[in-house]
Amino acid sequence: MSLTRRDFLASGLLATGAGLVVPPVLAKGVLAATSDGIHNDHVLVVLQLGGGNDGLNTVVPYADPAYHDSRPTIGVSPDKVLHLDGSVGLNPALAGIKSLYDAGRVAIVQGTGYDNPTYSHFEALQVWEYADPQRRATDGWLGRLMAAQAGAPANALAACALGQASVPAELRAQGATVTVIDTVASYDVQGGAVRQAAAPALYRRTPGIYGALFDQALATAESGIASLKKASSYTPAATYQDTATVYGSKNSIASALQLTAQMIVTQPGVKVCHVVLGGFDTHQQEDVRQTALLTDVDKAVSAFMQDLDAHGVSDRVVLMTWSEFGRRVKENGSKGTDHGSAAPVFVVGKPVKGGLYGSAPSLTDLDNGNLKHTTDFRSVYQAMIQDWLGADASSVLGGSFPTLPLLA
Repeated sequence: MSLTRRDFLASGLLATGAGLVVPPVLAKGVLAATSDGIHNDHVLVVLQLGGGNDGLNTVVPYADPAYHDSRPTIGVSPDKVLHLDGSVGLNPALAGIKSLYDAGRVAIVQGTGYDNPTYSHFEALQVWEYADPQRRATDGWLGRLMAAQAGAPANALAACALGQASVPAELRAQGATVTVIDTVASYDVQGGAVRQAAAPALYRRTPGIYGALFDQALATAESGIASLKKASSYTPAATYQDTATVYGSKNSIASALQLTAQMIVTQPGVKVCHVVLGGFDTHQQEDVRQTALLTDVDKAVSAFMQDLDAHGVSDRVVLMTWSEFGRRVKENGSKGTDHGSAAPVFVVGKPVKGGLYGSAPSLTDLDNGNLKHTTDFRSVYQAMIQDWLGADASSVLGGSFPTLPLLA
């Protein structure tokens, strides 16, 4: 069978759901020179709640009359809220996370956001993914972090997007090596042994810089494939259950977090993992739709933490959630909520110093019906980069922000 470079490029080197961005040979010199890099064995898991999760029905200000006045049909009643203190509590769908909170393993940063918020999904995503409220940055914040590791030998599995089909924007950056793994079984060379054997010779025929890039990308991919195949056997120590969502499709957040646990347990070089659950754009029937989604998150995160505990790696892992915006204070006419601004961020893990951080936004002092943020979201990023991963946050974020003591 004769294979050409055109064959490979037309069909893609790797199976669906697996891929790599540009290898570290193109790392940005300034960033690499100003960052100390990551020199510990800590792992950051980023869970994106896509669509704009309603923060007020997640961390519920149940004692505030303005909350119930603004949400007469979709508001969570005080007797159902899982109380955190005398003012706020968790949505009843988050019973597992409440147990982790009671154990001191959950930090909730209230009112995260930024000045002059945008209510467009596209623009708000860009702000959070690039850590830039001005929307001028061209590289994702996690991509910038990983590109700064270019001085060290490249690890194909240091940054992974799991249960996904493409590289998330926050991990994209010139010089960042990112591996996308839909499933371990699918992460391989397309076409099996014939293409795997032919690939090196074909890519080496390409002259100049492109040949070097192809060759290094292939070498990095092969390294990742070999690492996964040689990994010690992993058996989950918790029950991960994917459930059917209200959208009629299979929710893969449990599978994605199980894959994340497998990577952390079997691959010591993993540093950053990204998973995503969409569907949080709850313009209609929010009481049903968001409850189903939060239930899925709660069960998956609870299983993930139990799994890490059982495998003896929970000291090394912190999980952080984010969503591109919250929702407006008042419910709309469709028993839902429209695009808003500030919302809570959850930081979960054994190394976390649990509790409530920041101030809950006022429900009466509003910006045209929207909450005013009380904590800059980049303070959370700074804590993850600097206090958890031990890297230089200012070179990644372009400055310093108020400190949040989220780690014990």
